[in-house]
Amino acid sequence: MKFLCLLHFAPDAFAGLTPEQMQRIDDASIEDDHRLRRAGHLLFASPLADVATEVSIDRRRVKVSLVDGPYSETKEVVGGFVLLEARDMDEAVSLFADDPIAPYCRLQIRPLMEDHRHSETGEARPEFRAS
Repeated sequence: MKFLCLLHFAPDAFAGLTPEQMQRIDDASIEDDHRLRRAGHLLFASPLADVATEVSIDRRRVKVSLVDGPYSETKEVVGGFVLLEARDMDEAVSLFADDPIAPYCRLQIRPLMEDHRHSETGEARPEFRAS
């Protein structure tokens, strides 16, 4: 199964850390990504650019509305994501047991829908391709 893991950070998640401590966390996170890749779990992972660069699209109303900035319903923001492969949710959760970034965020893990095809044509979505 494939899982999308979203990393939600509070605005002050890294408050009080020195640049050296932040560098150690970054390095440890990259090492952990390589560990997951070697074990056959990691498909793709990336931090996201600063939330100030975000644009939200809201099409729930008749008129399309673009909003700059982090205007979600929570103070937390999505700061990164991991796309991984695991047998089931228990294994997906266990992959973050020693994750170096986990103490600084809330992880949201959701399975991707498997074999989701268009209802009329039966055509599948395009396969994942990292480039």
